[in-house]
Amino acid sequence: MRKLRITELNRLTPEEFKAAPKHRIIAVLDNVRSLHNVGSVFRTADAFCLEAVYLCGITATPPHNEIHKTALGAEDAVSWRYFDSTLDAIDALRAQDYLPIAIEQVDQSIALGDFKADPNQGYAFIFGNEVKGVQQAVIDRCHACIEIPQYGTKHSLNVSVTAGIVLWEALRS
Repeated sequence: MRKLRITELNRLTPEEFKAAPKHRIIAVLDNVRSLHNVGSVFRTADAFCLEAVYLCGITATPPHNEIHKTALGAEDAVSWRYFDSTLDAIDALRAQDYLPIAIEQVDQSIALGDFKADPNQGYAFIFGNEVKGVQQAVIDRCHACIEIPQYGTKHSLNVSVTAGIVLWEALRS
């Protein structure tokens, strides 16, 4: 095995990325406070060629040096939109025929392994605040909730780690 050189990776330019076909998936950040998490979600959205990232409430927006540290320029390629309220984002997404799905531990959650994405359906996966999670009012407006099964003492994952796991699994379906 030989590690590939950057020139062998066939990376898209930001302009090529913007013109490339996208998966009908939008990552929605519900009051995410860490700019590093925001940047990391942008980078994941770029890696998986998502349609957009929606930033809601207290979630910071580009341009910002702390976002750039983890996004590494993905914030310039991936489309994004800001909403004062996550509920407003959900209304806009529903109007465009996206199914809003919260990533949260609830009494009727679907285990991530049991979720099968329909490739013809648009999805908005909502990732919550690092401490409080997805707001209950947002959960109430969602089509479903997905939970990542966990077996340790914390039953909590970092927002950016959660996004990577959920988005990868949704695209594998």
